[in-house]
Amino acid sequence: QVQLVESGGGLVQPGGSLRLSCAASGILFNFYTMNWHRQAPGKQRELVATITSPGGTNYADSVKGRFTISRDNRKNAVYLQMNTLRPEDTAVYYCNAVLGPRELWGKGTLVTVSS
Repeated sequence: QVQLVESGGGLVQPGGSLRLSCAASGILFNFYTMNWHRQAPGKQRELVATITSPGGTNYADSVKGRFTISRDNRKNAVYLQMNTLRPEDTAVYYCNAVLGPRELWGKGTLVTVSS
């Protein structure tokens, strides 16, 4: 079955950390560029972080220095380590896999940053 399944979201206080995971199945994971996007209430979805097949990374300015994307090709998984979380990081976080014209999305995991 071709799917992406996110996990690891939850409620965290400002300044705290969370680690999101995305498990891929049914795809040749090694070849895909993997992305994390987020969508806050009332806002458009935005690209947060990217990791290419060879392992190159890129981040939105708003998360640089606080978030780290990584992948484990043996486990068909991609991760997003989020540190020093802020209330404005509150959003549904989506995992996304891209290979040429093919694109897959997970259903998302909710991250709420609040005291």
